[in-house]
Amino acid sequence: MGTFLSKFILPIALAAVALVLLMGLVNMMRGGSPNRSQQLMRLRVLLQFIAICITMLAVWAMAH
Repeated sequence: MGTFLSKFILPIALAAVALVLLMGLVNMMRGGSPNRSQQLMRLRVLLQFIAICITMLAVWAMAH
């Protein structure tokens, strides 16, 4: 379980965080909608929370 989480699920979660971060940066650099930037920031924070939870779950699973 720990290996599955750390080798497959965690990289997907980290890639999702990076993608949303890049989308927010592109939106900001193009002078896009501030509302869109706010939505992307909230989504990024949520995805970061999920990635941290997956990380902690993988660490716990590898210890047991």
